[in-house]
Amino acid sequence: MKKPICIGILGGGQLARMSAFAAIRMGFDVAVLEKEAGSPAGMISSIELIGSSSNKKLLKKLATQTDVITLENEFIDYRIIEYLESLGVKVFPSSATIAMIQDKLIQKQTLLKYNIPLPKFTAVNHKYEFEKTAEELKLPFVLKSRKMGYDGYGNAMVRNKKDFDTAFDKLTHRHSKLLAEEFVHFTKELAVMAARTQKESVVYPVVETIQKDHICHTVIAPAKVKESVRRKASKIAMDCVKAVKGFGLFGIEMFYTNDGRILVNEMAPRPHNSGHYTIEGCITSQFENHIRAVLNLPLGNTAMVNSSAVMINLLGKTNKEGIVKNYAAALGDKDIHLHIYGKKNSRVGRKMGHVTVTGNDPGTILRKAKAAEKKIVI
Repeated sequence: MKKPICIGILGGGQLARMSAFAAIRMGFDVAVLEKEAGSPAGMISSIELIGSSSNKKLLKKLATQTDVITLENEFIDYRIIEYLESLGVKVFPSSATIAMIQDKLIQKQTLLKYNIPLPKFTAVNHKYEFEKTAEELKLPFVLKSRKMGYDGYGNAMVRNKKDFDTAFDKLTHRHSKLLAEEFVHFTKELAVMAARTQKESVVYPVVETIQKDHICHTVIAPAKVKESVRRKASKIAMDCVKAVKGFGLFGIEMFYTNDGRILVNEMAPRPHNSGHYTIEGCITSQFENHIRAVLNLPLGNTAMVNSSAVMINLLGKTNKEGIVKNYAAALGDKDIHLHIYGKKNSRVGRKMGHVTVTGNDPGTILRKAKAAEKKIVI
């Protein structure tokens, strides 16, 4: 008897979990490799492999049990993906694409080669480079870790020499190589999800993202910008994917500046927080198109179901178990879609879930989503 297609995922967090839900719904099996048992994705997958992604024995096992492999995040060393590819398994995004993305300096240098608009940036290798960097980018500027930076980890604002020295010491403990970027005065932060296969490509609506403590907290779809801005942002997003020779699903974050420019902030080769609203908000969710793309299947319709959608992250409010304490209050509004990620433990500020509301009145659904987020205790 022929077995269903099995999709391997390196990583077992909430992005892998929601991708697995989409895969299982379409009749595919899922194998997850995560360092600890009982991960959010591992709970629902048919195969759960436990251990480090650098363990070649485990990687071989994953390769033999799957038809294609994808990633939950871009922090997997591209050489691990090269090893999987050497075993004959297809991996999306490829090692070549990840090599161009996971180091933010290389990512920006790659995008710049294709004339994609970016903030000014420069490598920072030594503490004595403060004056040179300040002269080039002007104060304030942002110092960043070139790798392993997410949700504000790995970023620091620099207003003076003291800030620079403190940030340099802190960030080089995270990763030895840094870059600096000009501080961008923006009107809105925008994001676009894009999916691409060998045969076709699609983009999702341009959304506005609102940060809380450097975490993408609220997503408003579509962004309230002119149609010309939406078209330009959509084109830039797909240009980014093509620049890194990307196939699969990608999230592109952008600044819409005070003087009307669109500048690419960062891109991620995977499902993204800014696309969670698509589960209820679009005909085909980002997670379903993620699965379709890595299998080189026809991509689904990215149009919105209603004219508006709002997603708000549920960040941990306690340092206890990861269980909602007040489901009745959480589900009191019949229009709320509640997603809990299945993480065993909560901590203050940790992404534990999200709520989505769809409708035709942007103001009403934003108020509903905010009210629900305030009520839910996890």
